[in-house]
Amino acid sequence: MTYTLITANRNYSSWSLRPWVLMKALNLPFEDRIEPFAAASNYAAFRSFSPTGQVPALIDGDRTVWDSLGITLYLADRHAGVWPADEAARAFAQCAVAEMHSGFATLRSDCTMNVGVRVEPNIHSPALGRDIARLRELWEQGLDRFGGPFLAGSVFTAIDAFYAPVAFRVRTYGLDVGPAGQSWVDHMLAHPAMKQWEDEALAESWREESHEAEIGAAGRIIADYRAA
Repeated sequence: MTYTLITANRNYSSWSLRPWVLMKALNLPFEDRIEPFAAASNYAAFRSFSPTGQVPALIDGDRTVWDSLGITLYLADRHAGVWPADEAARAFAQCAVAEMHSGFATLRSDCTMNVGVRVEPNIHSPALGRDIARLRELWEQGLDRFGGPFLAGSVFTAIDAFYAPVAFRVRTYGLDVGPAGQSWVDHMLAHPAMKQWEDEALAESWREESHEAEIGAAGRIIADYRAA
């Protein structure tokens, strides 16, 4: 039976992007179902398909798998290529995925994902500066140690999927992640799966007020490439 992956708006939903781009990059077939963010809180509506009232959720027959990390671990038990084959690269990737899943709180709050706009950001807080410095350090370590062009070697794996939303954030806010980090961002943004996500994000016509307010609070919007 084919999986069903439930995600939200392409433009806003960073958590949705992770399993979606992973499954696309690994050529895992799935039914693509979008449940848009219709309000500031979608908990009640999303509870109809997700026990946490959040996206993403993966439906496999009569089984529901929730949370981007839970979905990734579930897929890794069933499909090759989710994690790097090399043991050292796999350990690095798993630690980096866990760090992304639980950390970088200031980056998330100060630089919310909005694929279709470009922003001149407000002055960075020290906490955001630390998050960006850690990204730069982590990416440089992975690229140098495992040879690139992906973060844990020559092929796309879960670590790239988990940092994929950050690639969009780097571009949206013009974040300085250093030459090596920017090379990975550029490589990711050119990936066919990332291009498909971006194209679909730009084509979306709906807007959600609270997400738009977040991007407005982050800085001055200097370009908006989304459909009217």
